[in-house]
Amino acid sequence: MTQATTGEVMAAGAPAAQGGQEFLTFTLGSEEYGIDILKVQEIRGYEAVTKIANTPEFIKGVVNLRGTIVPIVDLRIKFNLGSVEYNQFTVVIILNVRSRVVGIVVDSVSDVIALAADQVRAAPEFSGDLEADYITGLGTVAERMLILVDIEKLMTSRDMALVDQSSLQ
Repeated sequence: MTQATTGEVMAAGAPAAQGGQEFLTFTLGSEEYGIDILKVQEIRGYEAVTKIANTPEFIKGVVNLRGTIVPIVDLRIKFNLGSVEYNQFTVVIILNVRSRVVGIVVDSVSDVIALAADQVRAAPEFSGDLEADYITGLGTVAERMLILVDIEKLMTSRDMALVDQSSLQ
């Protein structure tokens, strides 16, 4: 099982661009996503979870992380990206969101990228029926296009049921 702390991940990445932000990048299927590195607590290899009855399909279950019970969300299922295959590259990114520890399953972690403000484009607008307000923009680095996700907004959305909605007011 591989494991890295945020400090180790950030040390591997480029320094923050002036006026920019650092993102941990990961893949889901053929797409690449980025989340704010400051929300990342650690990165772990995928391990078996304890399933919880009556939870949405995308909540795989929970794991015991050094005495803390951590819900594990599979983003491939959450984003309706097709069949999920767990292999040696599948990882869990442990996040700290609103003082709550949550894990997300992704296909693989790429690297840490610093994006300057001019490398980020506004998120495309979708019709009112499609919930995509957690997409903050699209980042471009050379030939790469990153879908930038406000992981806190995604993890605290009503359908996730991971955070008490009254605490969001």
